Amino acid sequence: MPSYMSPSSHSETESVKYVHTISEAGRLLPSASQWNSIEIDFNLVPQSSSEYGSLPSRYSKSFEYELIITDKQYFKRFLYISVSVVLLILVLILLVELLPHKHSRHGSSKNLTLAVNQALTFFDAQKSGNYPKNSPVKFRGDSGLQDGNSSTPPVHLVGGFYDSGNNMKFTFPTAYTMTLLSWTVIEYHQKYDDIQELGHVGIAKNDMSCWERPEDMDYERPVSICDSSASDLAGEIVAALSAASLVFKEDKDYSGKLVKSAEKLFEVATKEEPDRQGTYTRSDDACGRESSSFYNSSGHTDELVWGGTWLFFATGNVSYLGYATDAFDAAKSNETSIDNGILYWNNKLTATAILFTRLQFFHDLGYPYENAFGESSEMTDSLMCSYLGQNWDKTPGGLILQRSGNEAQLQFAATASFLSKLYSDYLQVLVRSGVNYILGDNPMKMSYMVGYGEQYPTQVHHRSASIPWDGNHYSCEEGERWFKSKDPNPNVVVGAMVGGPNHFDNFTDERGQPVFTEATISGNAGLVAALIALHHPPRHASHDKNGTHLGLDKTGLFENILF
Repeated sequence: MPSYMSPSSHSETESVKYVHTISEAGRLLPSASQWNSIEIDFNLVPQSSSEYGSLPSRYSKSFEYELIITDKQYFKRFLYISVSVVLLILVLILLVELLPHKHSRHGSSKNLTLAVNQALTFFDAQKSGNYPKNSPVKFRGDSGLQDGNSSTPPVHLVGGFYDSGNNMKFTFPTAYTMTLLSWTVIEYHQKYDDIQELGHVGIAKNDMSCWERPEDMDYERPVSICDSSASDLAGEIVAALSAASLVFKEDKDYSGKLVKSAEKLFEVATKEEPDRQGTYTRSDDACGRESSSFYNSSGHTDELVWGGTWLFFATGNVSYLGYATDAFDAAKSNETSIDNGILYWNNKLTATAILFTRLQFFHDLGYPYENAFGESSEMTDSLMCSYLGQNWDKTPGGLILQRSGNEAQLQFAATASFLSKLYSDYLQVLVRSGVNYILGDNPMKMSYMVGYGEQYPTQVHHRSASIPWDGNHYSCEEGERWFKSKDPNPNVVVGAMVGGPNHFDNFTDERGQPVFTEATISGNAGLVAALIALHHPPRHASHDKNGTHLGLDKTGLFENILF
């Protein structure tokens, strides 16, 4: 995860403020050394409890046969054929044992390991601040090193992640991205470890009018500051901090700091009077006014419920679960119809319902939570059935359209794949269809993840990718030339999932049409979540009582809860 997001230091009587960025670049996922793998010895050759081969049978008898060879030439031919057949059988056995097996249960020849690797690499291309020297992305460097200096008083805002192909940093979608990625590490850490990716996973007018690499920025970088009345922003940051604390659980000091910051922020956010609680992008508040045209929040109750739920998992304190379950009905009633059943940066209600359902399945706490748990279970069942039914429109190529209009549809398909796979492996066919569509199984025969497959978008709407990394400084005017160029990007932003096709499976690979070619960190988080959930089980995954091994950690999320 990137460095943890925490509120600025204030006394309890002061209004807590936090800013629209992440304070440091930090890690995306924990080091592989922070997880202890459990080795299981699989005895592929059955071992007998008694050596029957050494015991003579009480029914054994000896017989004598006399073999007469009448034609030596036929006998030699018989021996050659017999030896050849035996050798052929041995070769076939060796091939079966040594060649890679393609299990039919996986249902696809897609290289999901490569897909996960590349999807995570996209986040390397989005990093701001002091750029790591060992990054796999070679067309990026130090940028945004003065971020926060324009604030009064100045604050340290160097680091974090740029959003999409822009040079802006938004806390709201970044916090959602970190929560979602942390969730996948908690649930599927064995899969990440198996493919050696645990170590990987660490608004100005000028910004929009200037097509310029982040390394070349020389214009003012204004800072938006919010107080604790920005309830949705606070709730999402609490969720990110809490989920990250479970990812970094072996680093007790760091994990403890994450939890402490989350608890403090949740306390001040939930203590606000109801009439002061609201969204960070409300029109009368300068906090997120600039963000409203990019990530306009439609409500705040779902984020507070989401934050309270993750804080319960992080601490085991049932008071946080009590808050979340008590406020669940309010969050449900405030959900907009267009967001119903969708998980993305603006709506966390569906994901919360699945977490509640998970609790009910494995650790039903009973009173006073049963109403919220029961309602969540019904919501989840209905959602899963809707994926198989006719509730959603589909493109001719089979992509489920969960939102009307011209929005980037793949982010919704990715999170739907993640949630359905997490909830039930019986939805295997549906789950894989969304990811396979993204990776190239579509009418355009286009992989919508850059760098994956033989054909993928070449004009990604991305400043760093579209301007040559040649040591020269390019001004806004010079950058505009690259923006309008019809040539492929000089730099390949590997792993970026673009917006995707329209409702008729048609895709336009043009830099100037971001609805098709723009990639976002929140969209890629959903892709990573779907890919790791679909990935083959780790080689050393433990078997449950039913004999299956999914690579799912059934108890990791409940580690801090006493039953």
